[in-house]
Amino acid sequence: MGNTASPPAPGPDSLHETAVEFPDNKLLIDLCGEYDRNLAEIERVLGVQIVRRGNLLSVLGEEAPAAEATGVLNALYARLEGGKDVDFADVDRELRMGADDEATTGGLDGDQLEMFKGGAVEIRTRKKLVEPRTDAQKAYVKSLYANELAFGIGPAGTGKTYLAVAVGVNMFIEGHVDRIILARPAVEAGEKLGYLPGDMKEKVDPYMQPLYDALNDFLPGKQLAKLIEEKRIEIAPLAFMRGRTLSNAFVVLDEAQNATSMQMKMFLTRLGEGSRMVVTGDRTQIDLPRGVPSGLSDAERLLASIPQISFNYFSARDVVRHPLVAAIIEAYEADG
Repeated sequence: MGNTASPPAPGPDSLHETAVEFPDNKLLIDLCGEYDRNLAEIERVLGVQIVRRGNLLSVLGEEAPAAEATGVLNALYARLEGGKDVDFADVDRELRMGADDEATTGGLDGDQLEMFKGGAVEIRTRKKLVEPRTDAQKAYVKSLYANELAFGIGPAGTGKTYLAVAVGVNMFIEGHVDRIILARPAVEAGEKLGYLPGDMKEKVDPYMQPLYDALNDFLPGKQLAKLIEEKRIEIAPLAFMRGRTLSNAFVVLDEAQNATSMQMKMFLTRLGEGSRMVVTGDRTQIDLPRGVPSGLSDAERLLASIPQISFNYFSARDVVRHPLVAAIIEAYEADG
């Protein structure tokens, strides 16, 4: 996704045309998108031309991209026939992952097995259905269900925390866990916390806002407020985890690159019976003081050989924010 340039136009001798009929005109309108923006995105990414003639879409281009575009169109139309919406994110996901992607379901059962039937990976929450948009995201979501401790490591914008919170909400509403606990190191605050107005919660909340934002995407506002008031959902600085045993909970440590080695050990040893733990971080954005090693790097080194712990890695190709974000990450990576 980092390279946003369109593929070169096919030569006249290599053009291949495929016509696909879509019988429901209303669904076809939804498939095309407002001002045909969905078709335009498929054309841009695959270097094809799509022409609408009544209920037919003709795809013109080199044979392989034309076949891929046809597969994407059919997959999106099937989604509409199944009663789901198609938005720009769905088009992006099909272009990245392909219409014929097939999932494995090892290690999953019950509701989780049902979730992955037919190759689809869907996370049901109270407000929306969340679907991975890249292969790395799909593998990550499956590992969150299959492992009691999972790490998601990679650059900003790859959905590490968002998907972890979505899975936590799903497991909570399905009754697999009793609580959701979201933590972050308040490294950026440091001594400055004392200069901020308000009590400790008001001082710390700005650093926790991304976690609140994710929860607001998945739970109605009143329900979320009630669950926080009842402490069935907790959002707290990492230091507040000390001395606790976290049982029957879905626990996420975000921005883990800013945890020290001792903090990381403290956090990981909080894992109790019936709990799932997810650790997310970006090794390129460490805010710890110079000379203080990152607990995330230490955890990778020390725990990689333990089979019950999964490590999932993301790259700029998995960025699902604005295309420029991927380009920016790639530019910084190239500079070393």
